[in-house]
Amino acid sequence: MDIISGLSDDLLIKILLLVPTKVAVSTSILSKRWEYLWMWLPKLQYGHRREPEREKLRCFLDRNLPLHRAPVIESFRLELCNTRFKPESINMWVVVALSHCLRELEIVYETYPPKPNILPSNMYTSKSLVILKLDGEILLDVPRMVSLPSLKTLKLQSVRYVNDETLQRLLSNCPILEDLVVRLREYGDTMQKLTVVAPSVRSLSLCIPYSHEIAEYVIETPSLKYFKLVDYSNNDHYVITENMPYLIEAYVDCCCPDIYSLINSITYVKRLTICSEATLDGLVTLVFNQLEHLEVCLCTVLFSSQLVQLLNASSKLKRVDISLMDGHDPRQDMDYWKEPSTVPECLLSSLQSLSWSAYTGEPEERAIVGYILKHAVHLKTATIKSYGSDVWNLEILKELELSPRASKTCQLMFE
Repeated sequence: MDIISGLSDDLLIKILLLVPTKVAVSTSILSKRWEYLWMWLPKLQYGHRREPEREKLRCFLDRNLPLHRAPVIESFRLELCNTRFKPESINMWVVVALSHCLRELEIVYETYPPKPNILPSNMYTSKSLVILKLDGEILLDVPRMVSLPSLKTLKLQSVRYVNDETLQRLLSNCPILEDLVVRLREYGDTMQKLTVVAPSVRSLSLCIPYSHEIAEYVIETPSLKYFKLVDYSNNDHYVITENMPYLIEAYVDCCCPDIYSLINSITYVKRLTICSEATLDGLVTLVFNQLEHLEVCLCTVLFSSQLVQLLNASSKLKRVDISLMDGHDPRQDMDYWKEPSTVPECLLSSLQSLSWSAYTGEPEERAIVGYILKHAVHLKTATIKSYGSDVWNLEILKELELSPRASKTCQLMFE
């Protein structure tokens, strides 16, 4: 007997977990010792990349999955893209996995034309399910009887909803849900109103693509600590949000002109990343009394009054980063820089770090950097990073290096 075959079953199963499920299954031909060992694996991942493999996978799962021996399946992942799998087959596989006290279920399913519901009704009453991730042409049809007492993570990407109440019906029956990700579909989604009322959720990521004709979304998550909103919908819509008093970090990338409710609800945040086409001038009482780290997209800085408004609202600010958010490419000229009548409090009392990425050296950019250097009393570092592969212009470098600095210890660095 070889050395490996002499190891205990538990140890061999741990070894098999280090390789893809397909490879683990292939060890069954090695000897009698290995023939059924893979059937004790607590983590299963199945998928296919080529169409000829589809029928083999279907036959394999139909024949072997009901015979799986592990009392608890920690995770069950299906990646079924461009397939013609029958919905009843997928439904049965999920039912089998759930019968093994399944803790994590992930399904990636892309097919055309869309198929009927592939999810079994008992999934919505699983006592063991802790993580649920669904991606693609999956219809979410939540029954009246719903109870997911152990679910902590829910990730829904580009799935279909029966109606506007579907998502909230699901959320209302997840009492300890902590992490929620919702990405709406780009095309073919009829959802008009999105409601997220989840008292226990601590992390929320919501994405609304350009083509989605949303009319309204409501967010009520009083325990939230991390919030990410990407709202690119060009359809006029309302945003209704409640206060988030425990919020630590927020990421807001929003085209919606009506964001007053949103901004006012995140004023307790300590770290904020923001890109907004909406003017903040109407928020005259805006105060970020806990904000220490501000990241501003260059799209927002194009409207220089926006930057001044954010600085004025953040008296405890320690760090400012100006850069391009992922996928952003501002092509319009920056507004004429007009120095504020009063110096923002954060420049006089708290700001220690300034970073400007994708710096082109345009006059308005140089004016803003010069203003901050001139007034930031406690500034320790100012890092200026050139745009793309542009070679630094010696005149621009010299001008920045000779700019007056309120802080004698400030180090000016170029990258």
